[in-house]
Amino acid sequence: MTIKTKSPEFISLEEAAKMKEGTRITFVPGIQAIYAEALKNICYVKKIKIIRTLHPFMGIDKKTGKDRQAKLYELTSQTSLPTMFHNEERPRNVWIEQLALAEEIGSSDSINLIPDDFQERADMFGLCAIILGEDGLVWNMRILSDGQLARKYGYSDGASSKAPSKMAEIIKLINLQLKKQEEKGSKYLIGDKISAVDIYWSTISMTILPASLEIMPKTKQNEGMLFFFEANSKIPEIKEVLSDRILSHRDYILKTYCETPAVLGGDPV
Repeated sequence: MTIKTKSPEFISLEEAAKMKEGTRITFVPGIQAIYAEALKNICYVKKIKIIRTLHPFMGIDKKTGKDRQAKLYELTSQTSLPTMFHNEERPRNVWIEQLALAEEIGSSDSINLIPDDFQERADMFGLCAIILGEDGLVWNMRILSDGQLARKYGYSDGASSKAPSKMAEIIKLINLQLKKQEEKGSKYLIGDKISAVDIYWSTISMTILPASLEIMPKTKQNEGMLFFFEANSKIPEIKEVLSDRILSHRDYILKTYCETPAVLGGDPV
């Protein structure tokens, strides 16, 4: 089944760099690069109009013999996806800085995603760190098997062998937190209203618990990635700790607060 979504426009990195106004975020058309998808969802909730910018691929261009990401590195001193530009401010490449910027520039009538209560804020950022940060869920997912991206994240046979159990431990902790919140009558990971961690986790959880086509459409560009995500859900350590609770929370957050089906561009299947 093909889920039709509108096809967004993308501008070049060079065009984005020259702009003096607007919020530009780098994407790969047709692919739900998970940090970029999460940031897109954050911006959607904050009612920030984004300008989609083409993120250059890794490797050497066969025609020119040059590094495809040289311009990105020149602009940002790094090559990770996504890069976030806003007006003439410095680029943001780390999720915590991107979130802070989104909270600052979001519409005045949008939801606050960073709690005012400092205990809730500490709890939220703590959960975000084990999902998004070094040695967290995504980090360990990227070293499950060897490859160019895995090497960037410090792949080794030893680290890879420990990755499934680390991922499972994080999923188990999230499930327990959701259970505690349910007992308090809350649908959210922290407090009694949505926060950034709900959006980050719901988006990231698609990497270990496949989403329906009503949430994440299939494209020619993301078929391989969707296959990889489905394979993750079948890893014994991970499969054992996945729950209906995680699925229900994920679908509720994405369908209630985010744009679904996700708008990716690319070529629908």
